[in-house]
Amino acid sequence: MCLAIPSRIIEINDLMAVVDTLGERRDVSLVLMHEEVAVGDYVLIQLGTFAYERVDEARARESLALMEEVFAQGPADVRAW
Repeated sequence: MCLAIPSRIIEINDLMAVVDTLGERRDVSLVLMHEEVAVGDYVLIQLGTFAYERVDEARARESLALMEEVFAQGPADVRAW
């Protein structure tokens, strides 16, 4: 099972984008995207380098808030989630 963290696009250059994922910036490919994306959009990333789905901003923010809440609980057995 994979846990995808919504990542916000901060720069687009052709079929590549720079995204922010919980404060970490990285380059990702947009080649798998089936819809247009723009700076400020949230996307999900697979295999570490490919954006594959645009996520509604409200849904992305809700997911990020829930993840921050879980992460704030400290190290734990993730099977309990």
